[in-house]
Amino acid sequence: MPVEINCCERQAHMDRVQGTIFDIQRFALHDGPGIRTTVFLKGCPLRCIWCHNPESQDFNPQLSFDRAKCTDCFRCVKACPAGAHKVVDGRHVADHGRCCLSAKCVEACPNGALKIIGRKQSVREVMDVVIRDIAYYNNSGGGMTISGGEPMSQFRFTLELLKAAKEKGIHTCLDTSGYAPGDLFERVLPYTDLFLYDYKATDDKEHLRLTGVSNRLILDNLDLLYREGASIILRCPLVKGINDTDEHFMGIAEIDRKYPGLAGIELMAYHNMGHEKYERIGRKPEMEMLPTTDEATKESWLERLKAFGCGKAIIG
Repeated sequence: MPVEINCCERQAHMDRVQGTIFDIQRFALHDGPGIRTTVFLKGCPLRCIWCHNPESQDFNPQLSFDRAKCTDCFRCVKACPAGAHKVVDGRHVADHGRCCLSAKCVEACPNGALKIIGRKQSVREVMDVVIRDIAYYNNSGGGMTISGGEPMSQFRFTLELLKAAKEKGIHTCLDTSGYAPGDLFERVLPYTDLFLYDYKATDDKEHLRLTGVSNRLILDNLDLLYREGASIILRCPLVKGINDTDEHFMGIAEIDRKYPGLAGIELMAYHNMGHEKYERIGRKPEMEMLPTTDEATKESWLERLKAFGCGKAIIG
């Protein structure tokens, strides 16, 4: 009887703890080892100028309008109670600032041009999706990855998700910028099998310019996690002509020397597939659209890193 009561209490707790997510991707192959389910949380304290998921930055749900799918039927104009949809010169225009998130426009749209990005879900609701693929995790060495946004910005939800996954014997990854109080990382460490840890610029002033925050806390937390025995893959987003400098490559090589036990170093080459997302949520991109990184550039990055003494890096 006591076991049954504890189980019920645990289920009730998982129902109570909620977070805001914007996607759950099953059968993900690039967010850690094996076949994974990646849970994308909304909200991020960084503002990376190359961000390919700008819809992840705001902590609140928001309207997305895909102009390419719109046929100007104007059903959304009639449905919206807040006047967020208008007809201008015979075409549908979305005023994101007026959106009240009623989702009536989404229901009225026959073409899928409109959606609300972000929804509240409980730990239990997310885990109901994650556990569907346990057989695939077991066969491939996969599991659950929590990404974002910045998962540590929804700390309680992230912690409880990690705990719930470990209770089911599921391998866990935390994809993080490292920008959160160190004591919070200490608390998630026992439930995190692998950290996918971002390293975006070596020079602190340059990091501030490119992301909106200093890298000092990020480097401190990297050191903390390494000393505590965490398994860490260093992930280095690279944009040609932006942060692919010798100084940064030297910084990556220095981290490799300082932390020889890193599980890996991955170079995350820029792709421009996220550029159009800015317009969909009513924002201007932080930088002009650049070409997706070509293979020759990727190979040159690896060669430059090797020249600085880092042969561990791969293209992620």
